[in-house]
Amino acid sequence: MPTHHHFILHKPYGYLSQFIYELKRKKKLLGELYDFPKGTMAIGRLDEDSEGLLLLTTDGKVSEIIRSKKVDKEYYVQVDGIINQEAIDQLQLGVQIGFNGTKYITKPCTASLIHEIPAFGARGKKIRDERHGPTSWASITVNEGKFRQVRKMTAAVGFPTLRLVRVRIGNVRLDDLQAGEVKEVMNFE
Repeated sequence: MPTHHHFILHKPYGYLSQFIYELKRKKKLLGELYDFPKGTMAIGRLDEDSEGLLLLTTDGKVSEIIRSKKVDKEYYVQVDGIINQEAIDQLQLGVQIGFNGTKYITKPCTASLIHEIPAFGARGKKIRDERHGPTSWASITVNEGKFRQVRKMTAAVGFPTLRLVRVRIGNVRLDDLQAGEVKEVMNFE
């Protein structure tokens, strides 16, 4: 029986959640961060502009379980403006977003205001400065993952996302893992 490997990664801003990129443009890939064993795959994705917790494995069965709708994914989102409770309530009930050219109502989720700025450190690319107005943070936990869903959700309630950091997948937390840091684990519990 083959031995599988599992990894927890804090994906930095500006990296793709993949190991191979076939198009001509030069992109930063996960293999530049660590010497992963052959057959390692990212479980789910974070887009190039997103940061935070990414799980990787050599076991396709584990990948399938974690990507299922039974596993919550929590994001800390920095938004343009001071997000209010009305917007949080709308997010929790579900909002209409565009997906594959059609309108889609997101499933109910958990959302809350974050009153203390998370200590993630500076992002690889500056977001903007204070002259452009105030920003605020919210926590959004979903168990579905449509393309750029959380970004579309915050925009739908009038607070576009400036920074998105995944902090939890199921019981696995980002905790104090620094951007670009990789930790090999026995399992994802």
